[in-house]
Amino acid sequence: MKNIDDLIEGATELAERGLSKGEIADELNVSRETASWLVQQSGAEQEPSVDAASGPHDIHVDWSAVGRDSTRLSYMGKAMADLLSKQGEDVDLTIGVEKAGAPLATTVARELETDLGTYAPSKHQWDDERDEGLDGSFSRNFAQIRGRDCYVVDDTITSGTTMTETIQAIREQGGTPVACVVMADKRGLGDIEGVPVYSLMQVIRVGSEEPSE
Repeated sequence: MKNIDDLIEGATELAERGLSKGEIADELNVSRETASWLVQQSGAEQEPSVDAASGPHDIHVDWSAVGRDSTRLSYMGKAMADLLSKQGEDVDLTIGVEKAGAPLATTVARELETDLGTYAPSKHQWDDERDEGLDGSFSRNFAQIRGRDCYVVDDTITSGTTMTETIQAIREQGGTPVACVVMADKRGLGDIEGVPVYSLMQVIRVGSEEPSE
């Protein structure tokens, strides 16, 4: 996507397909606030959730050039695995945060010779009118936590809310998150909940506004 009009068009298409605001945010790699604003600009809803004049404060990360090519995706995953390679000697499980983190986690797990699990965060259910009492879940089609040490893999960090949720969910299952890795970190976080965060790229935000995931 090259500009804001492309983002609005993409949000419109996703909204028409019935995706929640949280899913749209995930697909477009933007915050929830930005996803709501984009849908509002498309005319898909009548009541704006963000001031249309000022717009949200966010940074869009388009990594589709990597995602659409399996070889490039593999190289990216190998680089992420390298960042984790010296973190923890007993890690035998890599958790990919759905949706975009899962294919990256597949390569990381292969490189580091761990099992593979996936976590669907609660934001996939989020919409402007539905925000409380939502729970994420681990897929039963992949490896389970069962008290193991884990790596956590996602594509981007916007506010840190999703990664925080994933770390807490792993701990609730008796697991120990050892380290997290993403392609791009919009917050420049060194750690979340005491777990170190590594990124291939850090985005330096100029200004005082903080994203709201």
